[in-house]
Amino acid sequence: MAKPGPASPVAAAFVIIPQGKVLDFIDNSVRNETPEEYVRQEIEKSLVRDYSYPREEIAVEYRIKLGSSAKRADLAIFPPGALRKQETVWAILECKNPDVSPNHKTEGVEQLKSYLAACLNAEFGMWTNGQDRFCFHKTGGEFVEVVDIPAKGRDMDEAERPKPNDLRPVSSDTLMFTFKRCHNYIAGNQGLQKPEAFWELLKLIFCKIKDERSPELNFYATARERSNLNGHLKVKKRIDAIFAEVCQEYPAIFRASEEIELEPRVLAYIVAQLQGANLLESEVDVKGKAYEEIVGSNLRGDRGEFFTPRNICRMSVLMLEPGPDDVVCDPACGTGGFLTIAMNHAMAKIKQNAMQRWRDPERPTEREHRELFRQYTAYANSRIVGIDINPNLVKAAKMNMVLNNDGAGGLHQGNSLDKPVTWRAELRDRALLSSVDCVFTNPPFGSKIPVDDPSILEQYDLAYQWDYDEAADAWAIRQPRTLQKSQPPEILFIERCVQLLKPGTGRLAIVLPDGILGSPGLGYVREWILQQTRVLASVDLHPDTFQPKNSTQTSVLVLQRKRFDEIELERAAGQKRDYRVFMALANHIGHDKRGNKLYVRDADGNEVVTKRSERVRESRNGVDVYQTVETSHKVEDDNTEEIADAFRAWLREQA
Repeated sequence: MAKPGPASPVAAAFVIIPQGKVLDFIDNSVRNETPEEYVRQEIEKSLVRDYSYPREEIAVEYRIKLGSSAKRADLAIFPPGALRKQETVWAILECKNPDVSPNHKTEGVEQLKSYLAACLNAEFGMWTNGQDRFCFHKTGGEFVEVVDIPAKGRDMDEAERPKPNDLRPVSSDTLMFTFKRCHNYIAGNQGLQKPEAFWELLKLIFCKIKDERSPELNFYATARERSNLNGHLKVKKRIDAIFAEVCQEYPAIFRASEEIELEPRVLAYIVAQLQGANLLESEVDVKGKAYEEIVGSNLRGDRGEFFTPRNICRMSVLMLEPGPDDVVCDPACGTGGFLTIAMNHAMAKIKQNAMQRWRDPERPTEREHRELFRQYTAYANSRIVGIDINPNLVKAAKMNMVLNNDGAGGLHQGNSLDKPVTWRAELRDRALLSSVDCVFTNPPFGSKIPVDDPSILEQYDLAYQWDYDEAADAWAIRQPRTLQKSQPPEILFIERCVQLLKPGTGRLAIVLPDGILGSPGLGYVREWILQQTRVLASVDLHPDTFQPKNSTQTSVLVLQRKRFDEIELERAAGQKRDYRVFMALANHIGHDKRGNKLYVRDADGNEVVTKRSERVRESRNGVDVYQTVETSHKVEDDNTEEIADAFRAWLREQA
């Protein structure tokens, strides 16, 4: 038995931060952990990672003299090598609590403008509360609202109309803030309900990704265009043209006649918020967190649907390690969490292999980049299969896959518990029984959503009545075979998942309620599992894993399908072969029952911060360069990846 303890950080350098404090990203000072400070820290990370400004050019809480008084600006940016004087300030950023309105008398946008006015040579300013964001260019004593402040080494024209090389991957929570800001703006200014606003935002995200794959960018809105009706209409014309191509490329998601139903003014604002980001190149976890934040508040249903936490998805994927040649399936894919992580895990291997053939691994040529994308597309279109009964979830999952380098073509709406002959032709071609290498799934649970259609039930041994022989301590299907009136879906999904797997080699990671693994009345389910599969691992999940939305106690069961001849030999022998099973307890899952993040603490209750080296891209004199920087991170109290590491080590020992 293997039972890993709390996660241990990778790096060796540690800093102890007192409870309720946070280590500043720019100057490493210790500050109070408040909602306003959270916003500032996210902006600081974005300035360095997304806008490429060096830390030494940024001052935190810089003192500005306003007449006879003095104020402290949250962040001030200085030109390279300039002395830190008020007359040399180039840009000012004000970060506020999310509850502070931009129109607040003393802390709103006007406060930023007063700081800019007091700094004679300041050119740019940004005001944000994490939800709203306003940027200004000070010229001729006037404040002109602009799309964004320029990134390091970029001029104003480039900030207004970006070129492909100007786009920057988005880090940390910046993308989540942007998605929420756009979603709220649509709901508040278009008069749409939030779910309707979500679908309009989804259309524009598709357009943004489509545009990122084009040699010339048309997804932009300049400040001048945003300032008048004629400019709004120009933006609308460009975006409508992109969306028409999106509808052609994704007919299963959008109707050919579908349109973006946003007023030109609202459309121009959303485009301006998204235009500088490189969504395709942003980290998987960054996109996943932002995506789930915006999807989760709009698409959660009453059919037992809820997100599988990303750390549980990642743990499962790392345990099975799907490769570029493996067919991966989730027959209850929901919004695609398992599939996106499995797909990106395999794509990382594809990229690693490709980089070995590149002349410069950090600067691929256009031809090398196109070839890598071709390999990604070929893999995703032939190896990724997802099925869900809810058409809205399938549409959202397709968006998730497109956001993560595609694979949307392998997602299908359908009832995966139904007879395969009833599936649509394109699904039957992708998800044949006994053809899948890896299945990852978190099926819907519960007696409130029973399956009672006899034509579906008759496909499954587990839908028939079983009898327990106390003397033999064994379960067997009642003869003659008699169907039960209904079954909860999770039981049928176990059998369907095993049916999908390749005999002898196919592997399954499935999230199941603990009742299946321990309830006396469900002993026949465990008997069937032992007959048909080899149990590789059982990971007991913390009770708070699915909180704050669901309190069901669950485990991840990892199974490998047996060969048909192996099953027959064990049946003839009247006993099953003994083997070892990996068992672990995921007792640290990174959040509490309210969904708040948890971090590793020392004996005195202080949070532990680790320093790590990271390779980042920065701009110097207009040229992209890569350098290694040291960053500080809180250590999440999460041992799921450690469990996956221990499982792989255990597997090697068994070989």
